Amino acid sequence: MNFRLPISRRKLLMTGVIGVPAAAALQATCLEPNWLKVRTVRLNDSPAHRLVHFTDLHFKGDTKMLEKTVAAVNALEPDTVCFTGDLVEDSRHASKAMEAIGRIKAPVYGVPGNHDYWAEFDFAEMDRVCRKTGGRWLLDESVQLNNRKVNLIGLSCTTGALINPKPGFTNVLLIHYPAWVKKLESRKFDLALAGHSHGGQVRLPFAGAIVLPWGVDEYDLGLFRTPWGPLYVGADIGYFYFNFRFNCRPEVTLFEI
Repeated sequence: MNFRLPISRRKLLMTGVIGVPAAAALQATCLEPNWLKVRTVRLNDSPAHRLVHFTDLHFKGDTKMLEKTVAAVNALEPDTVCFTGDLVEDSRHASKAMEAIGRIKAPVYGVPGNHDYWAEFDFAEMDRVCRKTGGRWLLDESVQLNNRKVNLIGLSCTTGALINPKPGFTNVLLIHYPAWVKKLESRKFDLALAGHSHGGQVRLPFAGAIVLPWGVDEYDLGLFRTPWGPLYVGADIGYFYFNFRFNCRPEVTLFEI
């Protein structure tokens, strides 16, 4: 004979109360921090340029995610790669991070983030690495991509310098802090790329990010239509303070423009 032991409603409820948070904690600590997302954003009905954006590596010696990011970028076969700051938090990790950036098989253009300034690593060396790929480390500078009609503008977000978009080009602005767009006055760009927010790392359904750093304001994650043009804020690759993510996977984004 088969006997079925009854499960009380109280026990069933307790199982849910304990199980759901435990599953969420497991996802936030073991799954999502290493689960790289590749997103595609098409901004033109007839795109002529493939641009990949990634940001905020915060490389701390954890080569697995670094290698995964470089592999994902190369697999997309972009025309251009843009990085919007926070390569490392400590200068002792800079050489290994730059070596990985040098293995990207497309021109890499980048700007620094706050942690890069605090780490005080050699920006001239970072520029040499970018130039070897065909790109540049941009500090309040602009560069026109050969035969692509794309004008990249990189702001240091330290001097207050502003650079005008170039008429007749697709103008792409690289900044670290999303809220910096509010300083652009009447300037308008075809696309602005930023990082810094990490999407909050933990995002609750219907509520969004629990905590955000300064310099973000309402531009926490994803594509925003602003008075200064479309702004995309990446979910970033690395982490700040604690290595957990929930409903906010690390991200590499392909733009078709």
